[in-house]
Amino acid sequence: MPKQIVECIPNFSEARREPVVAEIIQQIDSVSGVTILDRHSDIDHNRTVVTFVGSPDAVEEAAFSAIQKAAELIDLDQHQGEHPRIGATDVVPFVPISGVTMVECVEMARRLGKRVGETLQIPVYLYEDAATRPDRINLEDIRRGQYEVLKKEIGVNPDRKPDFGPSKLTGAGATVIGARQPLIAFNVYLTTDDVSIANKIARAIRHSSGGLRYVKSMGVLVEGRAQVSMNLTNFRRTSMSRVVEMIRREAVRYGVQVHHSELVGLIPNEALVDAAVWYMQMDQFEPEQVLETRLFDESTKSGNGPSETKAPTFLDALASAEPTPGGGSASAHGGAMAASLVAMVGRVTVGKKRYADVEAEMWPIIDEALALKAWMEEAVAKDAEAFDTYMEARRLPRDTEQQKEERIKAIQAASITAANVPLMVAQKALRILELALKVVELGNINAISDAGAGAAFAKAAIEGAGLNVRINLLGLEKESEPSRMINELKDYEKQAEKLNQAIRQTLTERGGLNLP
Repeated sequence: MPKQIVECIPNFSEARREPVVAEIIQQIDSVSGVTILDRHSDIDHNRTVVTFVGSPDAVEEAAFSAIQKAAELIDLDQHQGEHPRIGATDVVPFVPISGVTMVECVEMARRLGKRVGETLQIPVYLYEDAATRPDRINLEDIRRGQYEVLKKEIGVNPDRKPDFGPSKLTGAGATVIGARQPLIAFNVYLTTDDVSIANKIARAIRHSSGGLRYVKSMGVLVEGRAQVSMNLTNFRRTSMSRVVEMIRREAVRYGVQVHHSELVGLIPNEALVDAAVWYMQMDQFEPEQVLETRLFDESTKSGNGPSETKAPTFLDALASAEPTPGGGSASAHGGAMAASLVAMVGRVTVGKKRYADVEAEMWPIIDEALALKAWMEEAVAKDAEAFDTYMEARRLPRDTEQQKEERIKAIQAASITAANVPLMVAQKALRILELALKVVELGNINAISDAGAGAAFAKAAIEGAGLNVRINLLGLEKESEPSRMINELKDYEKQAEKLNQAIRQTLTERGGLNLP
């Protein structure tokens, strides 16, 4: 599996106070596993764009830390700049680079948005692939009127209600968080200081006013020169060369020329190669002819030498002669697989036009399934630890009557503790079974068998956990706490049977599966 890498490009509404920008960047840099690739500050825009990459968890944590610090140091009531903005941290996009899907980036956006809204009390709007409403896909629609108008409307106009956080603004403003494909922030300067010409050219090239698809643009005055400021949202469909040539031809209409252009942040190598190929008319060009591309491809090929020793897996440990991990841990492992399958079916459902009407229901299911998966993974170790504690109690000395009595009490307490872990596994697995029923009923029909497999693993987890509860409480059933636990388990098992029947019926009716 390729290494998981996510790119994040937060935009902060500050460029004129270098110490403030430095503190925000330091927050990002302090997170282990994150690498800052670029920083671009524009004094006229009064805006700083930072590009960093890393593992999903590290990138998400770095983004939160930066948003928190920016909220402390930037006051939108005092801020002025050419670029539209609604927040101290104005926009935070996640971009999948390697080993990460767009759906996983959407989940990152949702988690971060919820955390920022609840912890920092900053209103959060989700955009692009993470948008919860069609009118929030485009960033410019969310930014309409900027901070000053949003401050007046957020608690009054229902359309401005945030996805997360309070319906009121402080000086930190609001933050737009989302997931998207690689974007090229690209500016073209003209040989004039007449910003009205830049505005006319921007209107001619942007898609929203009838121009080129995947181009967003506006005219601004930067360093005494008119600038066409652009975001190219899909350079594969609308190339940079086509955009520049259209600007060049429009500029001639007004008696001006292109002075120079600049990038804001980073650009995919492919985009520059495409532009070079177009301008040099290299019709027979192949991507493999780029030296660095060929070298990278060669370096990533697997070698023919002996492979490294494989680290023992959970299944290796399960098959060993050691008593732990055992059936309880295996039940939790099965529960984790069940939750994973539920999340997978949810992920292949969201973002599909056919299932747009159930997407709002599917996201909470994905979030909960992933949380249950994480809990089950921890329970694998907890079950083994509980059994080890039980074995320690059995090894206590029993030379005297007092020691015998203390040993019996310790064994009973350890038995109840050892039974409590699989009992919780059964409880969580029952919830996974409930989620499995939902995805069987509503999820992508092409993955209905995967949803059924998840349900089967969840039911098996309940049955396996139940066996461990009963063996750990053997001989203690008449005592109050063990009796309560056994009754609780029986209730889970009854509910599981009903859910399993409903799932099988739905698999037959909706999926057309011929089940025995």
